[in-house]
Amino acid sequence: MAKQFSAISDSLKAFIERQKLFFVATADVDGHVNLSPKGLDSLRVMDRNRIVWRNLTGSGNETAAHILACNRMTLMFCSFEKEPLILRLYGQARTVHPGEADWDALDGLFEANPGARQIFDLQVELVQTSCGFAVPLFDYRGERETLDKWARNKGRKGIEQYWQEKNRVSLDGKPTDQA
Repeated sequence: MAKQFSAISDSLKAFIERQKLFFVATADVDGHVNLSPKGLDSLRVMDRNRIVWRNLTGSGNETAAHILACNRMTLMFCSFEKEPLILRLYGQARTVHPGEADWDALDGLFEANPGARQIFDLQVELVQTSCGFAVPLFDYRGERETLDKWARNKGRKGIEQYWQEKNRVSLDGKPTDQA
């Protein structure tokens, strides 16, 4: 059965920090709902009600567009190992872009990456766990290096050009605020 909490407990924080994969869901008031898998070293639990995750440059930029219009965000973590668990964090997010006041401090929490395009700062309002009994078991084999190699090969100037060409509007034609 699902259980609800007002904050991230120490045991749930430890669970989050062990995960190699999480999912981000956002939506505008109309248009498409976005659900994206995220990996790599891109998430930090800042305190019992705050998570930050760094978004790397990719083919779309739906999360950024949605947060501009409606700042609701859900993060979901699933245990694919022995002990079953699903954890959802519901809250309100803000976007921090390179050059903004909080960027250097937040980006400094992670290893340097030329593809870093935003950091989402989530104020967690509701924590929910559920059983995860139907989630299959999977073995972790490692991180893919493809995105990091692609970003290094493009370099910062190439990444910024890519943002201009591919990341300025969402699937629904809404702005992303990507410089």
